[in-house]
Amino acid sequence: MCEQSKKLLQKWTIPYNEIRLDLDTSEHRRFSELTNGARMVPQFLIDGKWVGGFTELTEMHMEDELDHLMEIA
Repeated sequence: MCEQSKKLLQKWTIPYNEIRLDLDTSEHRRFSELTNGARMVPQFLIDGKWVGGFTELTEMHMEDELDHLMEIA
């Protein structure tokens, strides 16, 4: 996960699990299935639902949609 993403998640006090796709081929296959074949990282999933990459995560936070998703998860 990029350092910028980690810093933002820490700033927003959002817990996360980092999965290194380059180290785990089974996770890479799972990632591809969950994200409809997304090739760029980082990608974010909340409660098993794909929300997108860094840009989408930031937009969701700015539009107060991220808090709602975190409450559900």
